[in-house]
Amino acid sequence: MNFEFDESVGAVRETVRRFVREELLPLEPALIRREAERGYQEQPLLTPEMDARLRGKAKEAGLYGIDVPEEFGGQDLGTMTKCVVFEEMKHSIIPFQLPPESPNLHLLKTLCRGSQIDNYLLPYARGEKKSCLALTEPGAGSDAAGIRTRAERRGGKWVLNGSKLWISNAKHSDFMILIAVTDPTKGTRGGMTAFLVDKGTPGVSVSNPYPMIGEYAPYGVGLDDVTLDDDKVLGEVGNAFIPLSKRLGIRRMEIAARSVGLAKRCLGMMIEQAHQRSTFGSKLADKQTIQWWISDSYQELEMVRMLTYRLAWAIDNGRDELARRDGSTVKVQATEMLTRVVDRAIQLFGGMGISKELPLEYISRVVRVYRIVEGPSEVHRWLLARELLKKGLPE
Repeated sequence: MNFEFDESVGAVRETVRRFVREELLPLEPALIRREAERGYQEQPLLTPEMDARLRGKAKEAGLYGIDVPEEFGGQDLGTMTKCVVFEEMKHSIIPFQLPPESPNLHLLKTLCRGSQIDNYLLPYARGEKKSCLALTEPGAGSDAAGIRTRAERRGGKWVLNGSKLWISNAKHSDFMILIAVTDPTKGTRGGMTAFLVDKGTPGVSVSNPYPMIGEYAPYGVGLDDVTLDDDKVLGEVGNAFIPLSKRLGIRRMEIAARSVGLAKRCLGMMIEQAHQRSTFGSKLADKQTIQWWISDSYQELEMVRMLTYRLAWAIDNGRDELARRDGSTVKVQATEMLTRVVDRAIQLFGGMGISKELPLEYISRVVRVYRIVEGPSEVHRWLLARELLKKGLPE
């Protein structure tokens, strides 16, 4: 593993930094106000006009399709480069994502066949369509094997019934990648199937968004005799669990990279404030407690960054076992690292740290969500312990 990046990665990093500095950071005060005033209203933090403008600017800057294969019109720079991009993008709290969203891209790239390539994969890779993953249910969160939504064969069609919960972007997606049980006797070993469900499909209902802290506004999805043809089956019938697991690993890499980026923002603010602020006759930078906060934050950040880069390397090199283990590791370590770093930053800034004049209190709430979505820390600790107790220490 060599994390010495070549010139192409360095060029992308500088482009993203300029994009963040010129396009994202100026929007932060407006976003903080919109989030504070949103309450129970269905109001996205980025207006459609803001999102469209940022998409246009990103396309002009050459930031589309970073990890999209060349045959699909992308740059094919790999997961490692996308990891660096996520890290740099989260120097800002603006919840803008460069299209296409990587986890669903990798899932579609692996599973799309025939007409699905033209109807879903290619427009998604070009940023022309949006998608969401409908997996979680009221009684099945981190335990994907517990889902109950059924897909049954009736008259040569697939008929889906059930409900999904906490589905991000459900109302704004052109299609869902929906996971249903097709054989309850097999469970995750041949009993789960992925389906492509277009927006507006009869029988699909989407609730109002659930009011949440930070940038999340997930929806509930109801399925009442939703009837689909065979060409809406994504991949092979019964074999959704393994590619789904790989998709979740990519999402965990993204969350870790975002956590690193936000932690860098907090640490930079701490260093600047320590040099500027004086109390009891000396700079904060001269006080041992502050020095330790900064030192510990830097060490923890760098350790998580290396773990995150190793995960991106494993994904790029097809090291599925390493990617699975590191996915759980970085999900826990990155989110809990950011929790500690932003807490120190708030403490260093005092009253200003908990005000909406700075992004710190917003970051502290965002990371609280990070510690739950894509599997809470407790579940990932259990998964790691189970694997280590079964297989022993890796070589």
